[in-house]
Parts: sequence; C-alpha cells; structure tokens
Amino acid sequence: MVVVAAVDRSGGERIVAEGRKTADAHGLALHVVHTLSEADFRDLERASYETSGTSLDMEQIESVAITIAREATSNAGVEADEVVGLVGKPSQRVIEYAADVDADYLVVGGRKRSSVGKVLFGSVTQSILLNADCPVVTVMEE
Repeated sequence: MVVVAAVDRSGGERIVAEGRKTADAHGLALHVVHTLSEADFRDLERASYETSGTSLDMEQIESVAITIAREATSNAGVEADEVVGLVGKPSQRVIEYAADVDADYLVVGGRKRSSVGKVLFGSVTQSILLNADCPVVTVMEE
C-alpha cells in the first residue's frame, strides 16, 4: 500500500506534496524516489576521480540520489515514509521500483514540450504513463 513520488533535479516539491496528499487520502505510505541517469552517474564518477583519484561505488552514487530525494521532501515540508535513490534509466527504474513495492499510485512531474521535442528527446513522464501498471498522477510545472 504505497504511493511512489518520483522527483527529478528540478526540485520536485509539488510532486512530493501531491504524493503526500494522495497517500493521506487513501491511507497509504509515501515513498519518494530519485533516479540518477547513467549520464549523471558517469559525471559524478568522473568528478570524483578528478578530485580524489578514486572512483565512487554504487552505494555512494545511490546516496547522492537519496540526498536529492530528501531535499525535495524537506523543501516541500513533507514527511516521507521512505526515501530512495536509484541509478539507471529513470523511467525504467521508477516503474521497476513501483512494481517491486506494489505501488498503488505513481506521482510524476510533467512539462509542456513541443511535438518535435517529444520525438527527438523522449520523455520520462510519457514513458511512465505508457508503461506503469498502476494509476499515474501527473503534476504539471507552473
């Protein structure tokens, strides 16, 4: 019995707040997740090696993702039952996580984009909407 709120680096306070509202309305737990993409992972690894001469392990990378999710939760002034950091393709990892915890709802953010932008760049939100096994609540940017 879980609501999964998936946040990105652009803040996510509105997503977390909507996740809390949805969870409270249905008596569910709230899990806030952030997924670092493979490109983000490589950038962090490169920066770590350049500054310290050592590579980061997966646990350290996941802790960066957890920090981002915690910041969104804190900035929204919301309590989460679980804060999770994931690494990989964001849409795929969020859907996998939701399936693993048997999520009742997913809450994601959305942006208005041109048709060309959607074709060229794809969309994490669009992929989640099309592939999730549970209802998806989309919170549009202002």
